Amino acid sequence: MAYDNIIFQVEDGIATITFNRPETLNALNSELLKEFSQALDEIAANEDIRVLILTGAGEKSFVAGADITELATFNALQAKRFSERGHFMMNKLQELPIPVIAAVNGFALGGGSEIALACDFIYASENAMFGQLEINLGIIPGFGGTQRLPRLIGKNMAKEMIFTGKMIPAAEAHTIGMVNRVCSQESLMDEVIKTSKTIVSKGKASLRAAKQAINSGMNVDLNSGCSIEIDAFSLCMASPDAKEGTSAFLEKRKADFKGSLKW
Repeated sequence: MAYDNIIFQVEDGIATITFNRPETLNALNSELLKEFSQALDEIAANEDIRVLILTGAGEKSFVAGADITELATFNALQAKRFSERGHFMMNKLQELPIPVIAAVNGFALGGGSEIALACDFIYASENAMFGQLEINLGIIPGFGGTQRLPRLIGKNMAKEMIFTGKMIPAAEAHTIGMVNRVCSQESLMDEVIKTSKTIVSKGKASLRAAKQAINSGMNVDLNSGCSIEIDAFSLCMASPDAKEGTSAFLEKRKADFKGSLKW
């Protein structure tokens, strides 16, 4: 379907969603969130898509946060609905069964940072800036920032970022474990696509099982998490991917995973 606020493309099993409101530094409004949700539904329904990349239009911004022009008009009830919609979106993104990579090419502030945090990992350009700036508006993060950020970088570091409302550069975000890799602006998408192609070459069933086991296991104690892994591992062994992978190893050839979840 056609979109006005995002660009949605699919090539060689890799989907790319580009937030496309460069005149507002790709700020989030209700229409963009609606289109983003629809695109995620399209991706979830398409078994040929193996990886999703998120990025922003232009060279200045990934997503610069919520559209303050819209946000400033909210009463408490409207704010609650907006936050609920954002949480629904972040959960949908995080629970997508395929790997999701954030290619942060500039500002990832407020809701933009929260979108990146809901991805599986982040690659950033050297000019990228991260921050939960909501405290400067007299509010707090509303799309999961108070929950996902401390789980990723630790409680105290997250408190400092959220309490001060400061921005940190990509290099510092990498140092504290928020970002996996920092690239030049020019090479960012090439590096993300290179990693995406590596992921696409792996078995779809095992990728899905690994993502679900990690995400589910992070919310429980170690013993429960290990039980989740045991179940996921055993189910993987029943898949065509496992048969192909083990056969290829024994036959000293490269595995040719078909990407099917049917067995």
